[in-house]
Amino acid sequence: MSAKTKINRKLKNDAMAIFKAALKAADPSLAVKQAVSMEENSIKVRQGNRVIKTVNLNRVERIFIVGAGKATAPMAKALEQILGNRITEGIISVKKGHALDLKYTTVKEAAHPVPDQNGLKAADKIKTLLEGAGSKDLVFSLISGGGSALLPLPIANLKLSEIQDVTRLLLGCGANIHEINTVRKHLSLTKGGQLARAAAPATVINLMLSDVVGDDMDTIASGPFVPDHSSFEDMALILARYKLMKKVSSSVRNHLKKGLTGQVPETPKENDPAFNKVTNLIIGSNYLSLIAAEAKAKSLGYRPLLLSSSIEGETQVVAQVHVALAREIKATNHPVKAPACLISGGETTVTLTGQGKGGRNQEFVLTASMDMDELEDVLIFSAGTDGTDGPTDVAGAMADKNTSSRAMELGLSPQKHLIEHNSYPFFKKLDDHVITGPTLTNVMDVRLVLVK
Repeated sequence: MSAKTKINRKLKNDAMAIFKAALKAADPSLAVKQAVSMEENSIKVRQGNRVIKTVNLNRVERIFIVGAGKATAPMAKALEQILGNRITEGIISVKKGHALDLKYTTVKEAAHPVPDQNGLKAADKIKTLLEGAGSKDLVFSLISGGGSALLPLPIANLKLSEIQDVTRLLLGCGANIHEINTVRKHLSLTKGGQLARAAAPATVINLMLSDVVGDDMDTIASGPFVPDHSSFEDMALILARYKLMKKVSSSVRNHLKKGLTGQVPETPKENDPAFNKVTNLIIGSNYLSLIAAEAKAKSLGYRPLLLSSSIEGETQVVAQVHVALAREIKATNHPVKAPACLISGGETTVTLTGQGKGGRNQEFVLTASMDMDELEDVLIFSAGTDGTDGPTDVAGAMADKNTSSRAMELGLSPQKHLIEHNSYPFFKKLDDHVITGPTLTNVMDVRLVLVK
């Protein structure tokens, strides 16, 4: 067999078509326009077909836009198209390369997933803008995945460098996004409902594109306008669980100690008056994207089976389960008869033990490829809806039964690359990356198993 043998073109094209359908369903601009409308002299906010909030513009003096996330620029553009020159001022923080030209909203580009000085400046400007809002003002908050890293405003006595170090430790230890954001919320002046405090007594409409398993509002971008359900005790347990207590700075430990003993206040909770005039609404999610993927797969002649939009856990273990399901379909036609398309979403984690370059989606596919030698006419696909898998310029990767043997012909050891978490150069040499560029949305990952 030649190393030039490529993945079955039909399966590859079908997988990309299904993924594109999932991306279309996560279009942040469309989501905003479905949720917000102008009718006569009022703004109506809808959840599905139900109006959940009406704002009489005769009673509004100023309208502000704030926000952060990978999908926030197209969200703001849609809102500008709806509200036009009624907008007084806006500031949003987006990942570098995810900006758009906006008329009424200032766009700041910053680093992700490890925050930088640009993000800090943007967060400070947003907080200052909100602190100037009054009781007759209306604030639209536009929040999407990545927003936590893009709103880094450390509590007093903490430096940005210390937040950066904590972020790197959490990203590398295998902690999930709920755990990561619990720690972030207790080291920040913007997260865990604290921007709601800054904005009070203004009216706030907080529109969120969910990138977290379970769509927990206080976890999406660390919930800047949402009551926080976590505590300093939770933060302490997480640092202990991953043996990070001695690795974080003394300033972080001292702040945690003060939090545990009541010397510094907790993040605002459900009964805090800061939330009296806040409406929180999720307008896009992984589940909605998977439903669209399911419909597209069916139109292409597959029998789709949506497994779950809430899959977490170690990437390599989750990959092995997906391969086992493919093997079961080939052997028994269960849990669904071929031609089949298994669909799953959520966000897995990678516990780093090497210095390689990759991301959870590429690692998922690399793991799967090592156990597919006997699986004829099967394709494994995994990609991030934001178009960037980890610190790379690709969304993910795909593999079939020939991937491992093709790699070895090219002198690549799948096992070695997996141990080193070095999936990016592996798939780059095979030309099996999923490349979309920045999609300007973010609703976690889409995984597909196609079985003909």
